[in-house]
Amino acid sequence: MSTHVAIDLGAGSGRALVGRVGDGRIDLHEVHRFRYEPRLDRGHLRWNTADLFHGLTTGLRHAQAFSSSITSVGVDSWGVDYALLDADGRLLEEPICYRDSRTDAIAAQVFARVPREELFARTGIQFLKFNTLFQLFAHAHGQAEAQAQGNALDRAAHLLMMPDLCHHFLCGALAGERTNASTTQLLNATTGDWDDDLFARLDLPRALMPPLIDAGCDLGALSAMPGDDVRVIAPATHDTGSAVLGTPLERGWAYISSGTWSLIGVELDTPRLDPAVARANFTNERGAFGTVRFLKNVMGLWLLESCRKEWAAASTIDDLPTLLARVAALPGVAGAIFPDDARFFNPRSMTSEFRALSDDPVMIAKIILDSLALRYASILDTIETLTGAPIPGIHIVGGGGLNEYLNQATANAAQRPVLAGPVEATAAGNIIVQAIAQREIHDLAEARAIMRDTVKPRRYDPRDATEWREASHRYREIEQ
Repeated sequence: MSTHVAIDLGAGSGRALVGRVGDGRIDLHEVHRFRYEPRLDRGHLRWNTADLFHGLTTGLRHAQAFSSSITSVGVDSWGVDYALLDADGRLLEEPICYRDSRTDAIAAQVFARVPREELFARTGIQFLKFNTLFQLFAHAHGQAEAQAQGNALDRAAHLLMMPDLCHHFLCGALAGERTNASTTQLLNATTGDWDDDLFARLDLPRALMPPLIDAGCDLGALSAMPGDDVRVIAPATHDTGSAVLGTPLERGWAYISSGTWSLIGVELDTPRLDPAVARANFTNERGAFGTVRFLKNVMGLWLLESCRKEWAAASTIDDLPTLLARVAALPGVAGAIFPDDARFFNPRSMTSEFRALSDDPVMIAKIILDSLALRYASILDTIETLTGAPIPGIHIVGGGGLNEYLNQATANAAQRPVLAGPVEATAAGNIIVQAIAQREIHDLAEARAIMRDTVKPRRYDPRDATEWREASHRYREIEQ
């Protein structure tokens, strides 16, 4: 069996996994983990690319030590963040993290040039203050300190999204893969290309944008380190795009890619651009092989993990399994927050945001998890309304799929069965695209069949219907 390497990058940490396809299954082995947390630098929260690139090469060395038959490598990552390069392909400055505050007051300036309704109709992308469009507008128009120091945009020749930057590091490619490009809110939802008129009206640097490619494109031979003709192949470079591909999704079922963020949606054939979708602030992100990820972002386990860091620093926390067991022992439903409230995005102290509700870590954890489950259920009901198609069940993948309390709470809140697993759906989806590109798998349908044979997800059936129905009514008042 040939061997592929999936580099899966999250918001601060990454992993290298070796994947083998054969005998009707996909086998994955993690060979390296690394960190590259953002840090304050020159007035902004920026990514540490030295640590990121070191993690890439170290992960590949571990992969080569694990297997002598590696044929390809591909990188997926979070969306929206970008890097600027000069004409020689050198990084001009450390990329700014989406949790930076530079976009706090930008949306109104953008809407003054392109009305919100038109912007959605052109791009099909939900409005989040950290979208690439808002970041790039801030970069181009309103940073006094950048003007004083010399704006890197004035010296740039190329703009690459983060996974495209990694592929450039690995093989020198200067291309933008569409699943991640679609998250920028600069891609036309109808044509699948950069929206030239949008760039002109917002006075943004269209000349910096890379040529677009589809998932599965061979970008060239690995040059960052020795290898016997290892190919660099673009997977669905947006991590959710890879995660959905790696989910053994049943027809009509919804998916939740659960981690730092939770992405809740369904797979469609065409984007939904009607005003009702715009009002509900849903998004149409491009998937691989002609699919559309119709979804909504939810703050996700960022809330709990941020609290756990503070509790760990104060030595007032149990390990996660013990904490979740204590949460499960508490009676009733504690949903009392709207998880997507702006105050939870990047507070100085996450626990302080819950102080009015409780000082008890167990109760705070329960409030967070119950509220997430209720938020998921609300979004699923909205998807049914917007698409006109019933959702018979939910498939949860990613690291959050290990959280049994949240899985059961989601089944209870949504009153639908939940399947959880695989945890490594993103890496599996990354490997699938590489394998299809090298003709080891015929198409997505075959890949999903292989994943069904490979993965045995855990099932959670809904319980306590009356209690959770009452909690949902109370929660909807908060959500309004």
